[in-house]
Amino acid sequence: MLSIVNIILPVFALIFAGYALRRLNVLSTAACTELNRFVVYLALPALMIDVMISSPWRAFYQPGFLLAFELAVGIIFVAVLAWRWLQTRKLAESTIECTAASYANTGYIGLPLCALTFGQDNLLPAMVGATLTVSVNFAVSIVLIEISAQAEGNIWRVIRKVLASLIKNPLIVAPLVAIAISASGVVVPQGIAQSIKLLGGAASPCALVAIGLFLALKQEPASVPLSTAIVLIKLIVQPLLAWYLAFHVFEMPPLWAKSAVLLSALPTGTGPFMLAELYRRGGGIASRTILLSTFGAVATLCIWLAVLN
Repeated sequence: MLSIVNIILPVFALIFAGYALRRLNVLSTAACTELNRFVVYLALPALMIDVMISSPWRAFYQPGFLLAFELAVGIIFVAVLAWRWLQTRKLAESTIECTAASYANTGYIGLPLCALTFGQDNLLPAMVGATLTVSVNFAVSIVLIEISAQAEGNIWRVIRKVLASLIKNPLIVAPLVAIAISASGVVVPQGIAQSIKLLGGAASPCALVAIGLFLALKQEPASVPLSTAIVLIKLIVQPLLAWYLAFHVFEMPPLWAKSAVLLSALPTGTGPFMLAELYRRGGGIASRTILLSTFGAVATLCIWLAVLN
């Protein structure tokens, strides 16, 4: 039990530190935006590149992990989308809600948690999971919302907008660059490699503090029963699906199977809130789900760590 506390405590202590500093007005609301930009544009891409350039490119090929992780996401996404659309007939809002129920915080919480659980040298599964989350999962949500916004159904405009969004995302570009370097066999000069490592070292603490700052922001009104249901789906149903798929359906190394479950058990990431802010739809549910799932994950992640160990 003590070992599990030693894994969970540092992660949520830094989240609480960010939360407390904002509530005490030591850090302003602008700090959340600026720290988030630092993490997204510099620290997390550097951490991804640092870990991935030292891994053989063949190590990225784990079809069992890809299927288990993405099927758990996809089943929840489709089920909640169908449930909410049948109730409201509002595709954009339903997309925000199903994204909140399936979009794990793989970058800001997943990477530091996996580093503490499996070791800094075993972060490759977490990197792959984070890349899938911010590319495939995020792209599908954008497509659905764009379709709902297009009265004329101009599919080419939707495709162009999604591709432009993905190409500009540093959390997608960085892994692609790292894979290319790894596959080519190019040796990164020591000075550059050390700079990347220094930046990557800042990713985990800054990302966790940024989450705390975000959670301290004023939350929009939202349906308590709906947000509670989405949180229960995210923290209980999704990791159960991933556990069954990773350990009983598909074959993969133990590290990858455990990572698939742990990443699926993470609270909701900031992606749904970013979509809600961009399209001015469903912001209350998105922010409320992130808040409740993050605090709820303190208990559920302890349970999953005990099961996986």
